[in-house]
Amino acid sequence: MKILISTSSFGKAVSEPLDICKEKCEVILNPYGRKLTTEEFVELSADVDGVIAGVENITKEVLLQRPNIKVISRCGVGMDSVDLEACKELGVKVYNTPNAPVGSVAELTVTIMLDLLKNVSNMNAQIKAGQWNKMSGCMLQDKKIGLIGMGRIGQKAASLLQAFGVEIAYTDIEQKEVSYSFMSKEELLKWADIISIHSSACEEGSYIIGEEEIRQMKKDAYLINTSRGKFVDEKALCCALKERRIQGAALDVFTEEPYKGELCGLDNVVLTPHISSSAKEGRAVMELEAVQNLFKGLEMEV
Repeated sequence: MKILISTSSFGKAVSEPLDICKEKCEVILNPYGRKLTTEEFVELSADVDGVIAGVENITKEVLLQRPNIKVISRCGVGMDSVDLEACKELGVKVYNTPNAPVGSVAELTVTIMLDLLKNVSNMNAQIKAGQWNKMSGCMLQDKKIGLIGMGRIGQKAASLLQAFGVEIAYTDIEQKEVSYSFMSKEELLKWADIISIHSSACEEGSYIIGEEEIRQMKKDAYLINTSRGKFVDEKALCCALKERRIQGAALDVFTEEPYKGELCGLDNVVLTPHISSSAKEGRAVMELEAVQNLFKGLEMEV
């Protein structure tokens, strides 16, 4: 069997999942260290039987060019990058790993939220640059936290945040059986001190947080996104942060990665390089599950 592992970080946290693949299959790895373009994916997937996929777009057009692909095993939660209808039509088996990254993403959400409120990254950079500047920060306690999306990760983040004595509300496409208050998105944006995105999809061609949504947020509010880069209008966010129309933001995901845009020059935003699911423990479980799913689809023994 021949497989493509398109996610660039596969096997870096722990080697076991990659070692298993190499033992059982001929393995093609992502040589670029980033998300593949459509053309790169098509080129690398020639003659492969299965794919352990990252977040590259696998469309019907791609699959028609590569009818050899029998299985797509997504190493992660979201499936919006894979054309599921086309896979069903073409008989391609599709899997994901919905549980493995939950704790890691939720922990990073809380981490960068605290970093942003406490100005940790800013003061660290200033001290290393020879400046001793005590910046005042904010308490997380008593903040109103608005979660957009109350799936596995949203619920885990809420559970962790409760220890800080915060008030939590959420919005979603449907109400969940949770103890937190449900609001419309418009109500949530106006109410919350901190908005954190945990959705898995949004309407094609639109943003979860765009110019209109930012205008509804409080002037001293913060925005956190550890979900999908395309959910936030980065240009509108950058403009709002420059003009101090919101207090700050923390982003782990971007429309184009690696990110090199204007947000890098702002002091009221914390940026991390899409590492929310990269905790060693969670990554090991997720990659091993992705391998197991792939082999199951290919009817191979692990």
